[in-house]
Order: sequence, then structure tokens, then C-alpha cells
Amino acid sequence: MTDTQKTNVDQATLKKIAIEALERLGVEGDDAEAVADVLVMADLMGIHTHGVTRILSYGERIKIEGINAKPDIRIRQTYPTVATLDGDNGIGPLLGSRALSKSMEMASEFGMGMVFVNGSNHFGPIMPYSFMAAEQGFMSFIASNATTTIAPYGGTLPKLGNNPLGFGFPNPKGEHFLLDMALSTVARAKIRAARDRQELIPLDWATDVNGIPTNNPNEALSGMLQTIGGYKGYGLALAVDMLAGVLSGAAYLNHVKAWDKHPDQPQNLGHFFLTINTKGLGGDDWLGERMADFSSIIHDTPAIDEGSPVQLPGERELKAYRYHVKNGLDYDAQQLSALQAP
Repeated sequence: MTDTQKTNVDQATLKKIAIEALERLGVEGDDAEAVADVLVMADLMGIHTHGVTRILSYGERIKIEGINAKPDIRIRQTYPTVATLDGDNGIGPLLGSRALSKSMEMASEFGMGMVFVNGSNHFGPIMPYSFMAAEQGFMSFIASNATTTIAPYGGTLPKLGNNPLGFGFPNPKGEHFLLDMALSTVARAKIRAARDRQELIPLDWATDVNGIPTNNPNEALSGMLQTIGGYKGYGLALAVDMLAGVLSGAAYLNHVKAWDKHPDQPQNLGHFFLTINTKGLGGDDWLGERMADFSSIIHDTPAIDEGSPVQLPGERELKAYRYHVKNGLDYDAQQLSALQAP
């Protein structure tokens, strides 16, 4: 099977395939639908590394009891706007969906809601959650910790994860502002691609095993990723782990289990969800006008390359989303077959 062998699948069909695959793994009813919604949206946005095919790796861990297919999810609300969700080692996108819903529920009543999540696993990309919140008029700040791949600034051993964070700002009259980013300069996939092309890499991408910046992709893949902005990115990664790991009651730093090295053990990842109900700040016309002006100021910036106009975060993904909702996705046929296998 080659990369050129694709089959077009629409949103509803892909969601059906995802739900059925999850149900075969023991994830039931509304839980399976919640997971499918996040992963299908990732695919529609073009974030295929975190899309429906993630069910295959989730499934491998469910089968060896590394993930609980039927978690006893418990939410403890300590203040009107603060809650902690104990995920009982459930599948990550399910816990993320439940946390987002609880956060928006509190924000609907009190203007703001924050949920700390423990006992979780990989929860997919942040952007689908931010999009769901923005569609309902909520600003969001979402973050998660991750398996350790980064050394403390100036150090030689990986102690913290490439922790993602994201923001979403709703636009009642146009496209939302959606930022989803991890804190390494690049993903390991780019380093692997450079290795395969037998190319050197920039010195700010990664270090060797001794923590020394390297332009050799093989040394980089055996070493550690570097954070954006040096010590500044390092500080941000630590702050994310404070929110998502320390305050949530989840694992943090190298207490987080690596799913590829210990697939049968709970990772106890932590997440953080904060939403603000923008409807209390002003009406749709007020916010829509301000968002339109904000966007136009950025879009009116002369581009270095006329073929690559200046964009706002999330524009590329939202363009892909609108296109794929209308035209379907050209999906790898082999991956679809694997998802549909009994």
C-alpha cells in the first residue's frame, strides 16, 4: 500500500468509523462519541498526526490495560468556578471533552470556569477543544503536560515534556482566533525528515545526549528537543506543568510515564481548562467589530512574499476544516482498513 492510495471519506462516515472502532475497544455510547468528535475534528483541520488514527495507539494500550476504557470519572467542584476532574486513567479525549464541558458550564453561570484534570492520557490536539468553546462564545486557555523529551535549560537529562498550550478567542462575525502550540522549536518529525534526506538541522532544534546543541539529526534523535526562545520556552514549559501537573494532582516532570516505554502503566497526565464567557463582556456586534478590526490590522501587513500573505493563528486549520467538511477527506486507505478491522 503506498501513500497515493487514498479514499475519500466524509465527516459523518469518518465519525462512524471512529465510534465503531472505539466501541470494539470497550469505549461505550456517549464516551465513544465524545472521543470521536475531538479526533475527527483534528483530521478535518489537517492535524492528521492527532486524528482518528490515534485510536490505533490508544487501542493497543487499552488491550493491555494501560488505558481504562470504562473510567469512573469524578468531578469535585471546590469553588463556584474551580473544579478537579479525576479521570481514572480514561482515554484522553474523553476526559478533555468532559473537562471542557464542565468549564463552560461554570462559565455560563459565573462568567469563568477552570478545570484541573488528573489521571489522563494523550488528549489529542488543543485546537478542536478551543474551536468547540469559541463556537459557543467562550474564550479558552487550555494546556497539558507530556512525556519528558526536554532537559532543563543548561541541563543534560530530560526532565520535562514538550508541553502544549492553546488559546481560543471567539469571533461572532467571522473566523475565530485559535492558537495551538507546543514549546519545542520543532517536532521530532521534522528532525526525522532531515535525517531521511541526509540533511543537517539548525543548531536551535535539538541537543545531543550531553545537552550540547547539534546539527546532526541522528545525534538529535538520540538527544533532546530544545525549547522555543531558550530559557524563556523552558520557563513556559515549567509553568504549564505547574498548572496541568502540580495543581491538578496529576504526575509532573519525569513522574509522567512514557506511553511508548511503559504502555501497560497509567501515564497520569494532567490538563488545564479555563474558559471565559465573552457574552458578559459585550454583545456579538461589539465583539465581532473588535475582532474584525484586530484581524484587518494584521492582514493588512505587507508580506515579505506576496504569495504568502500574513495570517492569524488557526487560519490555515480553519480553512482546511471548512474545505473538508464540504468535500470530505482523502484518507489513507490502509489506515481506514486498520480502523475497521475487528
